[in-house]
Amino acid sequence: MDSKLTLSFNQDVVTKAKKYAADNNISLSRLIEHLLIQVTASNYKSLEDYPISDWVSMVAEGEVEYKKTSKQTRKSSKDEFFNSKK
Repeated sequence: MDSKLTLSFNQDVVTKAKKYAADNNISLSRLIEHLLIQVTASNYKSLEDYPISDWVSMVAEGEVEYKKTSKQTRKSSKDEFFNSKK
């Protein structure tokens, strides 16, 4: 018996997941169900133990891009704050 469930995801994730599901001739509901079955099928003690890279590979497209921000100095943070108040 199926049960209804309301979930919220980032719009980009939803778009990519819908495309993946359509490309693989499966509904988005069944895709999510499959992923939940995979997560709960083994005795993972935490999400860190789950081989998430396999799951991400199924729905991700393109190269991973890491964004690194430089650490602001205390003076530059202070200047930015006071300049925003003008």
